[in-house]
Amino acid sequence: GKVVGVKSGGEVARCKQVYADPTYASAKVTKSGQVVRCICLMDHPIPNTKDALSTQIIIPQKQVGRKSDIYVTMVSSTTQVASKGWFTAMISTNVETDNPEAEIQPGLNLLGPVKQKFLQVSDVFQPLEDGTASQLFISKSYDATSHFETTCLDVLDIFKRGTGEEFDFSKVKHTLEDQE
Repeated sequence: GKVVGVKSGGEVARCKQVYADPTYASAKVTKSGQVVRCICLMDHPIPNTKDALSTQIIIPQKQVGRKSDIYVTMVSSTTQVASKGWFTAMISTNVETDNPEAEIQPGLNLLGPVKQKFLQVSDVFQPLEDGTASQLFISKSYDATSHFETTCLDVLDIFKRGTGEEFDFSKVKHTLEDQE
């Protein structure tokens, strides 16, 4: 079929296209893997980073005998995501074994003492079709990367599938003065 709208509760919003995350269209996606993510709360920056208040480290897959890189990101109060004196580190990678926590251990080893740790394993999905026939355009799930490159590429791909055109960055207004 073809999209005619979105129903929520008793309300229906009519439309010609729908853009959605995979969780909204489970029958139209397939599982392509899993990602392990760990959020760590610390009272110090990552050691050996010259006390940097924001850090991104990518541990190359070959360095740790894996098929996937391990991503370590740390942010602080300077990026408005933690209280002063607190640091939030995030570690992620694609799951390759039946022990996901052990897979992020090389990243955890870089952090020093951790006050609180939250671990989550998430399924990763991708759409079964491009959406042009149904006008239902589904994104891929967030992957393990911490720099959003693959997410941005997915958004550009969805734009092209939905409009039939490449996104034209030259039309983007960068400042309030540009919009006048």
